[in-house]
Amino acid sequence: MLLVIDIGNTSISLGIYDGDKLKISLRVATVLHRMPDEYASLMLHLLEINGIDRKSIDKVALCSVVPPLTSTFEDLCRKYFNADPLTIGAGTKTGVKIRMDNPREVGADRIVNAAAAFHLYHTACIVVDLGTGTTFDTVSASGEFIGGAIAPGINIAAEALTSRTSMLPRIELHAPEKAIGTSTVKAMQSGMVFGYVGLIEGIVGRIRKELPSPPTVIATGGYAELLASETKVFDAVSPDLTLFGLRLIYYMNRA
Repeated sequence: MLLVIDIGNTSISLGIYDGDKLKISLRVATVLHRMPDEYASLMLHLLEINGIDRKSIDKVALCSVVPPLTSTFEDLCRKYFNADPLTIGAGTKTGVKIRMDNPREVGADRIVNAAAAFHLYHTACIVVDLGTGTTFDTVSASGEFIGGAIAPGINIAAEALTSRTSMLPRIELHAPEKAIGTSTVKAMQSGMVFGYVGLIEGIVGRIRKELPSPPTVIATGGYAELLASETKVFDAVSPDLTLFGLRLIYYMNRA
């Protein structure tokens, strides 16, 4: 079986593929100074309670936007799964040409998402990844990564609002019943959720105008389902798009 790992700034997503079937997907918090053995202990316990024998895992693919943790997980995979991981980086075959001023500065997760989207839809795509950051990654109809936009994630914005104000409380991020909030909490939920929906619709609309053909718009990331439920701008919602892309790229390179 194939273990795929997406190391993000806030959380680490794990997936186990048996052939082309995603058996389980898991998420753990990103802790910068956690050691390989600590992450291994956590991962092995999660695999055990989900009925996955670690000895059945013989392949690993990972992407990371947290450089200090990249080697941590590479060491972990070699020690506990006896597998030399494929780490997505410059020079990795992805099926997507990068048309950026500096291709090396593009996050590996963005390239993985772009590769997955183009493989699935075979057309121009906009992948909106709603996680720690909100990224808008654009793939041309010929399969080229041509750029996009980056904004703070909704959770970062909510934390900044409460940390920089004396009287505004921390809130649970979910959509209120109406835009006019009748309490401070409801007003904040309206501003955050509907405000980010407006941001998404606005940027997607601008990108669409710059493309020669209509794109397929895909939502992914931890807040995809929350925000996609409040707008019709998305053609598809795929929370596990990055995991699918990692599987795709693994077999593309290790075939």
